[in-house]
Amino acid sequence: MKPKAPDLPKDFGRQCYYVCATTSDDGQNGDDGLGIVGIDLGTTYSCVGIYENKRVQIIPNDQGNRITPSYVAFAPDGTLLVGDAAKNQLAANPTNTIFDSKRIIGREWSDKSLQSDIKYFPFKVVNKGNKPHIEVTTSSGPTRLSPEEVSAMILRKMKEISEAYLNRTVTKAVVTVPAYFNDAQRRATKDAGTIAGLNVVRIINEPTAAAIAYGLNKQDSEKNILVYDLGGGTFDVSLLTIDNGVFEVIATSGDTHLGGQDFDQRVMEHFLKLWKKKYPTKADVEKDQAAVQKLRREVEKAKRSLSSLPEAKVEVESFYQGVDFSETLTRTKFEDLNADLFKSTLKTVQKVLDDASFSIKDVHEVILVGGSTRIPKIHSLVKDFFGGKELNLGLNPDEAVAYGAAVQGGILGGTAQDVVLLDVTPLTLGIETVGGVFTKLIPLNSLIPAQHTQTFSTAQDNQATVTIKVYEGERPLTRDNHLLGQFDLTGIPPAPRGVPQIEVTFAVDNNGILRVKAEEKGTGKKQEITITNDDNRLSEAEIKKMIDDAKKYAETDKERRKVVDARQDLENLAYRYKRLSSPAEKENRLSEADKDTLTKAAEEAISFLDNNPSATLDELRQQKDELEKVCNPIIASLNRNDDSAQDHSELKAFSSLGSNELSSRLKMPVDIGSFLAAVGKIIVRNIVNLCKQLKRFKACTVRRCIHHGLLKTRW
Repeated sequence: MKPKAPDLPKDFGRQCYYVCATTSDDGQNGDDGLGIVGIDLGTTYSCVGIYENKRVQIIPNDQGNRITPSYVAFAPDGTLLVGDAAKNQLAANPTNTIFDSKRIIGREWSDKSLQSDIKYFPFKVVNKGNKPHIEVTTSSGPTRLSPEEVSAMILRKMKEISEAYLNRTVTKAVVTVPAYFNDAQRRATKDAGTIAGLNVVRIINEPTAAAIAYGLNKQDSEKNILVYDLGGGTFDVSLLTIDNGVFEVIATSGDTHLGGQDFDQRVMEHFLKLWKKKYPTKADVEKDQAAVQKLRREVEKAKRSLSSLPEAKVEVESFYQGVDFSETLTRTKFEDLNADLFKSTLKTVQKVLDDASFSIKDVHEVILVGGSTRIPKIHSLVKDFFGGKELNLGLNPDEAVAYGAAVQGGILGGTAQDVVLLDVTPLTLGIETVGGVFTKLIPLNSLIPAQHTQTFSTAQDNQATVTIKVYEGERPLTRDNHLLGQFDLTGIPPAPRGVPQIEVTFAVDNNGILRVKAEEKGTGKKQEITITNDDNRLSEAEIKKMIDDAKKYAETDKERRKVVDARQDLENLAYRYKRLSSPAEKENRLSEADKDTLTKAAEEAISFLDNNPSATLDELRQQKDELEKVCNPIIASLNRNDDSAQDHSELKAFSSLGSNELSSRLKMPVDIGSFLAAVGKIIVRNIVNLCKQLKRFKACTVRRCIHHGLLKTRW
């Protein structure tokens, strides 16, 4: 496909509506709006809350605890256990107790991080259609459960906890996910909600939810806050601007495979190494999952103790083959074992600042959320990174995300007002065009919901089918990015290359889920795809590598793009000259000799391109120079005879139009220079009026409009 010159966005007003009308619930609201709960579906613990009577209530479970372990187990008699009951019997029933389903959901079997985790899981994970499934023994015998089913059991538990507290049926929920969850993981989470009997009316990012918890009742002037969210299994950083109830995410990044579980594993490996050294005849201890899970339980307890004590005792009675385990874990040793993991979080913080073009001094508040932020070393590292700035520790790190999700539930249910949430996309989305170029439609850190339409055309004469290939990534060529999916648009009427108009629309909804549509304007034929979790989505390692590579190979990419552009320029020029020499084109004004000259030169250039797919930049430029040297004199003599009276006709015609007439005329082919000269003042006037309206709604500042891209029209 070939990109065409962009026109004035047809959805200009609709984009503005997206910003202002953020309290819309997408048709999910009803007479049970009060029942929309907010659920933090965590890796290790989950939490649920509800917004009622202008306040958030975090709901305790049947044990009186405000957080519930994200554990599912099947007892020997087949009884299903969820939460505290499941976690408490882990050591006695390790192979039938499931945890960390959040690290499995939405991933493919071949995912490297999944394969690494499987080594440490006491339960069995098997491959089923290139998707991981957990094999357990239930009352009906051996059973394979999908990660969605396991997560659904946890969500159903949170639903039951809410219903017991509210004394009414709960059918709707806002569920949080890590900011760096990809499309497949978000979809899988929504599916889990459906399985649990919940209508997941919105998925929001965890650090964004925490920011809402921080700023809900604050009426401060504009403030930039950075949310550092380090939980049991995932890590996110988001930079937001908060201004009188408007929460705008500027940039976000993270690692969907970093958290307290990884810190525990480092300590586990350390202690198991000590054990094997001390008891070489009992070195096969890892075969005993009951023993390993007993040790893991004590390691987690010790880690928690180290948040307030300099050292902790780790003891397991009759650990393995009748021998007790007893070691001391100091805070210093714990920090040393995890030093590289702790420091890696600061790289993510720096990336977010760089993406937003912010300096450390631009951040007014640093908010720590997630259970792992209780680690003292995390406090000191983050504080030092921000030049000694005092950290905001006012939020309960275990409850902040559920708190913000509950507020969002209140917004969608109509019980909470004066809060506007503007979140962003974690990666750039686009399609492949001629030469393998990645043409961006929705850039990294674009506010959502987002929609962008761009017109493309065919790359060959009489092309009847175009293939729309959808990619995500940050590199300029598609071969370095990740293919999300593809579809064909067929039935395009025969026409010269570049003539058909194919309109491609990307739409990312409030949940961060992508839909792509293509329409051939001449016939009205359409084709659409919703990227599903069955497509080859990215792992967090691939996402991280993609962005790191974008920086590392920036110069190489730049040179590659120059070659692609030069090749495209030569091809376009050759076909242009070939078309001019055709019988239907200016046949009365070109001599037969000139036609033959143009045809021969154009076909030589096209032949060169066909026979030299790896031509260098210099070779392509040389071919273009030779082509122009032959053809330009003929074109110049032709142009001298053009009627100059046409030069300003379009300008005069458009200058006389009002804005309404102008809008209806924009579908016509117009010389862009004349168009800008004629309607520039109208555009500026409308932009100023738009900004005044947005300021009235307190939903956006002029700066935010520009940042969002509402006023960025590419000509």
